[in-house]
Amino acid sequence: MSAKDLVLNIAVNLGRIGRWAYEGKISRLNQFMDETSEFIDELEKMPKSASFVKTFDNFRVDFNELKKNKRLDSNWAEMMYTWANILTHRAKLA
Repeated sequence: MSAKDLVLNIAVNLGRIGRWAYEGKISRLNQFMDETSEFIDELEKMPKSASFVKTFDNFRVDFNELKKNKRLDSNWAEMMYTWANILTHRAKLA
């Protein structure tokens, strides 16, 4: 899988995670948080363009913080949606 594909997979998962946070489906949220963490670990080992590295580093910090402080509220879900949007647009730079 290419770096771009991994970034897009992460973005799709973040959208799902945001939706399940809104819906209060913690088991599905946890399942996709774990899968997303695996994608992030895989992406971390891959070569990435210099123009994508800062975005990826910022995302990892935010994602880890969001993962530690899971909340089923709109603010938490909106952060997931925001990162899904950012990563979708930045995937071509990966």
